[in-house]
Amino acid sequence: MYGQGGVGVAEFEAGFARIAGRFARVEPRRRARAFLLGLLSDVDTRSCWQLAEQVGDRSPHRMQRLLGEAVWDADKVRDDVRRYAVGDLGDPAAVLILDDTGDLKAGTHTIGVQRQYTGTAGRIENAQVAVFLAYASRRGYTLIDREVYLPRSWTDDAARLAAAGVPESVRFATKIALARRMLARTLDAGTPAAWCTADEFYGGDRALRRVDQIAATLSSRAWNRYSAGDGAKGARVYDWAWVAITPPEDETLGHHAVLVRRNLSDGELVFYRCWSPTPVGLPALVRVAGTRWCIETCFQTAKGAVGLDEHQVRRWDSWYRYTTLVLTRPRHPHRHRRPGTQPPSVRGPAADSVDRHRNPPPVRQTGRQHRPHHQPLAGLVPLAPPPPSPRQDQPPPSPRPPRTSTNAHTVFPCWTARDSVARPCHGAVSRYARRVSLPIMAYTCHRQSPSFMS
Repeated sequence: MYGQGGVGVAEFEAGFARIAGRFARVEPRRRARAFLLGLLSDVDTRSCWQLAEQVGDRSPHRMQRLLGEAVWDADKVRDDVRRYAVGDLGDPAAVLILDDTGDLKAGTHTIGVQRQYTGTAGRIENAQVAVFLAYASRRGYTLIDREVYLPRSWTDDAARLAAAGVPESVRFATKIALARRMLARTLDAGTPAAWCTADEFYGGDRALRRVDQIAATLSSRAWNRYSAGDGAKGARVYDWAWVAITPPEDETLGHHAVLVRRNLSDGELVFYRCWSPTPVGLPALVRVAGTRWCIETCFQTAKGAVGLDEHQVRRWDSWYRYTTLVLTRPRHPHRHRRPGTQPPSVRGPAADSVDRHRNPPPVRQTGRQHRPHHQPLAGLVPLAPPPPSPRQDQPPPSPRPPRTSTNAHTVFPCWTARDSVARPCHGAVSRYARRVSLPIMAYTCHRQSPSFMS
């Protein structure tokens, strides 16, 4: 085994064999192999100095040359990594997950650095931000693509771009544009996937609408108990409800709904906005909603185990090369449930006749004019996996009064709700996804807001 990565010799060699041909000369190929072994080792940091010492070099020059002057194409290695991941994890029902993460920096010369908000610190800091795409299926999940974000303070400064080795063709692109770019090339490569999910930043470009009124009108028969997947403490079981909504006039294609999740212990609510080209059942929406956490786990592992945030490189090519090599780390396999343990879905005895068929119809909004649906919304999309069997041996907990706060979540493509105040969103990656008939779901970051149930 090799350090924190926990990678066996055979697994490491098989993975490296997929990308070895991208290094035409023997010396950079050997150096890339040593670099990856260093990333997987128990060094304190993943700087070129530490990695060089780990493999027995007297200076970091060879490692620095691998990330700088050596001849190899990081984008082609990225494509190899994606093909390797899809070959191992590929599933037509898989979910593509978009998110960004930041690395705190002390200076001003590292590519993309400026004072900006980053979720890593939860505030505005001097940081570098990058957008990532993850692939998640029932077999496991991993990061498969990356783009560094260049703020206007960089793209408007030609001298700064030249000093960092940024190609002349690079222009300012928003994080949403970078997300679209990754989504487009992943789908164009034939990657099998049924959904795309992201947080509210990538979710829409419409004015916000309140969702508290929708939640307040839901009856007890509208709630259905499902697991959002297994967590560190077992099945993550919540009550779920969904409401069919009328989209704006220019968003009439497909099917639109709001998905509401309620915590069993304290009544805390989260909201999702959903779109799909064909009718989708509640179990499928719950499965996608529960998949969003996979990219957070990818970030934690990549930073904690293989140094995604420890690159200590300043130039454009060096960042892409370092980050691409980090993407070759092992994938996260989903653990198989042990025989005799409970299945992931928990249902209460109060479900109505439709609920007992494991595919309840959405609640209809009241007081609004609705567009007629030519197909029932109770049907499952063909790519969705069959729902798990019900679990009848555990009665539902007695109702508790809701907390005085909620987490407001939303889903593609139009709007979001946060703090019950209307604010515009920042654009959407949904138009490309709809062009290729890829269902999409997004939600807001965890944030306290006034109770919708008080």
